[in-house]
Amino acid sequence: MKKSTSTIDKEIGSRVRMRRMSIGMSQEKLGEMLGLTFQQVQKYEKGTNRISVGRLVDIAMILGVEIPFFFDGVRSGRGNPGFAEDASPSYASEVMSTPEGLHLIRTFASIKNAKVRKSIVQLVTVLADSPEASEA
Repeated sequence: MKKSTSTIDKEIGSRVRMRRMSIGMSQEKLGEMLGLTFQQVQKYEKGTNRISVGRLVDIAMILGVEIPFFFDGVRSGRGNPGFAEDASPSYASEVMSTPEGLHLIRTFASIKNAKVRKSIVQLVTVLADSPEASEA
């Protein structure tokens, strides 16, 4: 019986994508360095295919991160977490996995003036709360 992928596989794949994009590496380049096709990298990143432990070690080395990077905040989804607080939303990794979000974060981080950064956050908050923000 074939094992299906889970939300954890999707989360780890999303983190691979986020890190790959943040260092400006293409799927083709990562695939080449792993001895895979870019389609296989794509399947890993979407969580369609599971990443083996050995392959994850190779990916971590290529992307220049430690293994815990892929698991930080990931929950097993099994059972009740008990008295522990819910994990924070994963919107940071969602934002960083898009070209627009990555560009926004890089550009925002380059602003040195704290008052300007605060004004931008206030502007984005107002824009997000506007009725037009929820329209497609």
